[in-house]
Amino acid sequence: MFFLIFLGVMGLLNLYVYRRLFRQLHFDSIRPGLILTIVLFVLQLLFVLEARSPFLPESPALYYLLSLSVGVTVILFFVTLLYDLLHTVGKRIPFDQSRRHFIKVIFDSTMLVLAASYLLNGLIGGLRRPYLNSVTVDIPRFPFKSFKIAQLSDMHIGHTIGADFVRECVARVNAQKPDMVVLTGDIVDLPVEKIAGVLEELRQLKSPYGTYFILGNHEYFRGPERVVAKMRELGFTVLLNESVRIGSGSRAFNLVGINDLVSKRFGTMPYDIDAAFRNVDPELPTVVLAHQPKTVELTQERDYDLMLSGHTHGGQIFPFGFLVMLNQAYLAGLYRIDTAKQIFVSRGTGYWGPPVRVLAPSEISLLTLRPASR
Repeated sequence: MFFLIFLGVMGLLNLYVYRRLFRQLHFDSIRPGLILTIVLFVLQLLFVLEARSPFLPESPALYYLLSLSVGVTVILFFVTLLYDLLHTVGKRIPFDQSRRHFIKVIFDSTMLVLAASYLLNGLIGGLRRPYLNSVTVDIPRFPFKSFKIAQLSDMHIGHTIGADFVRECVARVNAQKPDMVVLTGDIVDLPVEKIAGVLEELRQLKSPYGTYFILGNHEYFRGPERVVAKMRELGFTVLLNESVRIGSGSRAFNLVGINDLVSKRFGTMPYDIDAAFRNVDPELPTVVLAHQPKTVELTQERDYDLMLSGHTHGGQIFPFGFLVMLNQAYLAGLYRIDTAKQIFVSRGTGYWGPPVRVLAPSEISLLTLRPASR
């Protein structure tokens, strides 16, 4: 059903681009525009077939091309939306015919340059190495003077993200000498058996207080039981609706992990908020790992200080983030939920689908937790 809806949406977007951009341009663009939108839709159909069957050979280059077609259509859609709006307004402004013709040529040329720049910027953004996003979080009664948590999220290891990328991320995390490392879901994008060698690179992550992993929605697409077994084999503590105590004595805090919200649909390893908080020490500060930011809606009655999430990719392709926010209350960065709780949402370390990022750079998150000043 998801892929049928996906193809329907892609078809409508391509049709809109053809009718409202290529058929409206001053240049002779109707035929090239029709060919381009048909080619894009065929590539998107193959993208769905690649995801749902062994119809196509496994090839990073082929996947890159097929997924890129999705990014191109999305970018053309946003450009067409802007073009349509400005074109509609412009037709209401009184100009003589010769001036109107000149303005339309300039306007159409500008929009084509904008579309090309938009796509080029997105491609560069998709290929750019994740930046180090350092954030300081003040937590009342926090028992450590300074505690560094490195967060990797939404790496989507598989089709086009391989060992070199993971190896570099691991080296950069280790260089920061974090006290703890957390992986907040969507680490895999292919069955574990196919990327076992790449996942081995994660074994090199080092921190004195351990490495922790929670399930994201993509782990459920690839068999969560197998992913959990592999991550444990790599030395990670996998938190499945459970908590652990970090530190000892009064110099400690609770770390809670919640299974992804998509789990109820799969009927396996479902999220369980009660179980996750069952053994939490109420006298200690609490940090929660939950893949989707909207998990805050299910934890309103729970006491915790900070939630670490991912999933949104920061929208990945601006202004898609505004649509993401219709489903997720928080898009990227640090937010205060209420007077007692905060949430940090990573933009993700990799990307999913089109290798494109616009105004939503990938990141390695480094959070420094410290006691809030009175």
